Amino acid sequence: MATLAGAPGALTIERPDGQPVHVGPVDAFALETRAKRLASRSVKRESKRAGLLLATTCIDLTTLEGGDTPGKVRALCARATRPDPDDLTVPPVAAVCVYPALVAVAREALQGTSVRVASVAGSFPAGQASIDERLHEIRAAVADGADEIDIVLNRNALLAGRLEVVRDEVAASKEACGHAHLKTILETGELGSYEMIRRASFIAMAAGSDMIKTSTGKLPSAATPPVALCMAEAIRDFEQQTGEAVGLKLAGGIRRSKQALGYLAIIAETLGTRWLTPERFRLGASSLLNDIVLQLRFQTTGRYGRPGDLPVD
Repeated sequence: MATLAGAPGALTIERPDGQPVHVGPVDAFALETRAKRLASRSVKRESKRAGLLLATTCIDLTTLEGGDTPGKVRALCARATRPDPDDLTVPPVAAVCVYPALVAVAREALQGTSVRVASVAGSFPAGQASIDERLHEIRAAVADGADEIDIVLNRNALLAGRLEVVRDEVAASKEACGHAHLKTILETGELGSYEMIRRASFIAMAAGSDMIKTSTGKLPSAATPPVALCMAEAIRDFEQQTGEAVGLKLAGGIRRSKQALGYLAIIAETLGTRWLTPERFRLGASSLLNDIVLQLRFQTTGRYGRPGDLPVD
């Protein structure tokens, strides 16, 4: 399934259909330097509003807590469709992401809207259940109305070098999704290096993932500009080899509008404006939306609102 070849860090991965894809090495210094430059770009006032509205349409508004209730999910869904009740020009978010047990609640609350229902499934966040249990949970979430499924990559197998196991589990998850889109979470904070992040990205894409995602949001180290750039470059190189366009979801620690705008710059410069759509780019967050709304209100009124005026998830 996988062979080391060529330069240090190079790898060839065989897809389930037998087609090989080639994973090149990563220049960590160049990656971090470029990521810092792109993420720190200043944005003019007119472009800032457009960027904030775009970022809003790409948010997966998320609640993944043990205390989640149907009432909390319904309130989140209402907020997803009307992020700012005082400004109807602020568009709905891309999706609401919940645990499988609450998918049916979200499906009912979002009926007739453009907001999609996403669910973590497959033994989130550790992914340590048997593959049969994980696939059962995926199928159940889709049956309850999930449009999108976020699974976690088998990092145990990845770090042990059992790459074929990782690939086959993602491929089986994709099949279990049926019509639903599959996002594969790499949990980059546990992978140890950009080389391993790039390798995990390619395996997930080769196995059929519609999107690759940084993090569960359950670890301190999650989305960062260098990690986002590393994954975006993997997506770019995968498309060049296969002709297939895979999406990117950044999640974990994204709370401020400035961060979101920096990530938009990284995506635009690396993948082009074709990726600046909810179909190919997502921001997994909850508190980010409030900061965007406050920034948009400031753009309109010249005054900063109070965070306490907005919901707290």
